[in-house]
Amino acid sequence: QVQLVESGGGLVQAGGSLRLSCAASGRTISSYVMGWFRRAPGKEREFVAAISSSGGSTYAEDSVKGRFTVSRDNAKNTVYLQMNSLKPEDTAVYYCAAGMTWATMARTYAYWGQGTQVTVSP
Repeated sequence: QVQLVESGGGLVQAGGSLRLSCAASGRTISSYVMGWFRRAPGKEREFVAAISSSGGSTYAEDSVKGRFTVSRDNAKNTVYLQMNSLKPEDTAVYYCAAGMTWATMARTYAYWGQGTQVTVSP
């Protein structure tokens, strides 16, 4: 079992930055693909970004490319999402997830955190 806890969310003005962290416990995440998802009010959960187990490959959804960067520190069992140039439409609950498959589909991820709220004011 992998337990995931996100942190770093909060309220920020448009154009600002936040760094989300996802700390894992229970077992090492070094063999897992790690993903970030978000759910905005009234919308379905959507994929944001993913990083391979080694950290050598990353992928981000088009609307966040060039603004969000996913990284990981396997020695610390932690994954990060650096979010720059934030927009009001980035407002959502952000979740990290661990899975064994390189994919953007939520159903391929077996373990999930409880989420952290990110609110971007105009």
